[in-house]
Amino acid sequence: MSTEPPRLTTTTYGVLGLLAVRPHSTYELAKAMGRSVGRVWPRAQSKLFEEPKKLVRHGYASAREDFVGRRPRTVYTITRSGRRALASWLAEPGDGPALEFEGLVKLVFADHGTRDDALATIARARQWAVEMNTGSVEAGEKFAESDGLYEQRRATTLIFGAFLTDFYALVASWADWAEAEVSAWPEDIASHRIPPERTREVLDRARWSQRPR
Repeated sequence: MSTEPPRLTTTTYGVLGLLAVRPHSTYELAKAMGRSVGRVWPRAQSKLFEEPKKLVRHGYASAREDFVGRRPRTVYTITRSGRRALASWLAEPGDGPALEFEGLVKLVFADHGTRDDALATIARARQWAVEMNTGSVEAGEKFAESDGLYEQRRATTLIFGAFLTDFYALVASWADWAEAEVSAWPEDIASHRIPPERTREVLDRARWSQRPR
């Protein structure tokens, strides 16, 4: 039977980063991930419960038993070697985002469904953007008005929050455009044709990466 510590993943390092901010119980880690890192790196909560144990086996975190009232809990704290490991991981540039969007997959095949189906999918995408952005606004207000730990982390969360703000706004803006576009489609979507100029309009927008910064 292998005695090697389990492999560390981006999720593991995300948990280690939260421990670098302050000690957390397993439950607190799951909540903190959902409010922050989990917005750009979503993982099942059941998986998150295993990550602190990995860190303990690597010597990157220590665990102590604690109580909330009569309820026992385990609180994890980052170690010195854990801070060194986190710094080493941060020194390597991270990969870009991986997009996963079920609604867009459905719209690719919209010509096999109805126009109303497509419009409903677009409306749900906009609703998602509004819901997610509401959480960002609530978090942003805390960082804008509060002191202590919020003040200490205001600079890094600005970078994080600006990306999410622009991303949610992008989805909402795209949904508004897509709704107007699809509303003009005929009921028989498969019979719909557009001139090549419409494709060139989007193609011209795609050339942003070819223009000088």
